[in-house]
Amino acid sequence: MKKKVKVVAAIIENEQNEILCALRSPDMTIPNMWEFPGGKVENGEDLQTALEREIKEELSCEVKANGVFNDHTHEYDTFIIQLIALRAELVEGTPTASEHSKLIWLGRENLKSLNWAPADLPAVEQLMAQENAHTK
Repeated sequence: MKKKVKVVAAIIENEQNEILCALRSPDMTIPNMWEFPGGKVENGEDLQTALEREIKEELSCEVKANGVFNDHTHEYDTFIIQLIALRAELVEGTPTASEHSKLIWLGRENLKSLNWAPADLPAVEQLMAQENAHTK
């Protein structure tokens, strides 16, 4: 039976309504694909706490995690991932890539130009669908 992993991902927007996108490094599983930053939920952790901890560890900045934006389960060859994307606000610091190869801010209309990890695609599509209806 495949291992099931529960992962949280951050949908972080800046003041220009651009979304933070992270490029997985060549050493990571699913290498050289784009994703929303985040990580595994530890036992006993709620989604918001997990996301805030992961962003602090991975990007050296602080976010305040909000509600669930997208919840999707994707089956890869060797494991199953439940990817729960949460909206998050940047509270302190500037996101810095330590585990990822690169971080970029991208407008919703350009999200599809990146080569996304399959598990992240439903959230990308939902963000793009909201582009026209988006108000801040």
